[in-house]
Amino acid sequence: MRGNCLCGAVEFEIVGEATRLYQCHCSLCRKQSGSTSNSSLLIEPESFRWLGGEDRISSYVKGRVSGPTSALIAGLPSPIPSAAQGTSGSQAELDGGIPLEVGAHVCVGSKATWDAIPAAEGTQFEHLPPDLETLLECLRRR
Repeated sequence: MRGNCLCGAVEFEIVGEATRLYQCHCSLCRKQSGSTSNSSLLIEPESFRWLGGEDRISSYVKGRVSGPTSALIAGLPSPIPSAAQGTSGSQAELDGGIPLEVGAHVCVGSKATWDAIPAAEGTQFEHLPPDLETLLECLRRR
């Protein structure tokens, strides 16, 4: 799978099978994405590689509220993959035609009032999961 940022300055590749997505519904992720949630993948570091533009990356740490660091292209509002707790979290655009499904929704206790999460779509967590392994278990393909 290949992907890139909004402007195309940063490109990356994921080799092997990706986990299912998770969506964070906290207010910070809604602000970052401009939508109901922020969709991410957790990728093993050895399955991820930069193809170009890595030198253009800066980061923003959200703090305790939502967890991982957000990576951005310096001077531009386009989110890109960031390293978090031994995995790469991809919030950037993957090239089309990739069959991905949602395995978990986190921070649903603070979701927008107009956000409707399908009941059958993944495990829902009121807050962040208690640990990374709990989240990974929800995201592993079955």
